[in-house]
Amino acid sequence: MSKDNSCMYCMLDNRVSDLMIKIADMKVSSFYFFREQTHPGRCIVAYNKGHKGEVFQLDDQEQKDFMDDLVKAAAAVQKVFSPDKINYASFGDSVPHLHFHVVPKYRDGAKWGGIFDMMPEKKIFLNDGEYDDAVSSLKDALLSE
Repeated sequence: MSKDNSCMYCMLDNRVSDLMIKIADMKVSSFYFFREQTHPGRCIVAYNKGHKGEVFQLDDQEQKDFMDDLVKAAAAVQKVFSPDKINYASFGDSVPHLHFHVVPKYRDGAKWGGIFDMMPEKKIFLNDGEYDDAVSSLKDALLSE
């Protein structure tokens, strides 16, 4: 399994823990709860079997497993947060490691009908108990899938 020493997802250092909280390891990815919560329930699904930057770099089974992980994560977000829609985003130009943002959208919430801001000007952070509750609920929802 290849690692990129400059990649936060490969090194799993404070760059990851400062931005998100790990919910669970899945088949070929890790499921994270994003600390900035302008979009309640925003999460990340990051490939964890080495450094890959693109979906097409995965073999057929890895592609299937990664998409299965993404679907299960999104279903858990839907179950816990009941958004009106879930948006999926994979950019990777500033963090070139395969990962998808799972972004719940709400009709009366931020950026309905538009692209979410990675780090909005006015950021929303939770308290420790709220993070614990969200992560616990997402873990439970993931296990029930």
